[in-house]
Amino acid sequence: MNKAELIDAVAGRGDVSKREVTEIVDAFVEEIKMAVVRGDKVAISGFGIFESQDRKARLGRNPRTGETVKIKATKLPKFRPGAEFKAVVSGAKKISTAAPKKAAAKK
Repeated sequence: MNKAELIDAVAGRGDVSKREVTEIVDAFVEEIKMAVVRGDKVAISGFGIFESQDRKARLGRNPRTGETVKIKATKLPKFRPGAEFKAVVSGAKKISTAAPKKAAAKK
């Protein structure tokens, strides 16, 4: 599933336009990126944790020549899936594919 397919699926679950869903998904992704860049952890209950990971400087090898090469220290994004997400993927837990129920209008 790519971003466009995700937007179509979410828009199809309720009374929300594709344009609104696109704005929400874009804002969601941007907020996660900015938080991880700042060094914050983004924990989404039932899904997982997004965070940055420091990678130290190290020595590597050029596979073509065998020459030793210095590799600079860097930061990488990291995702750790949550227990519920793992259970769903492994088949240990089922998820509902039905659209969420709408709240009844008050009189």
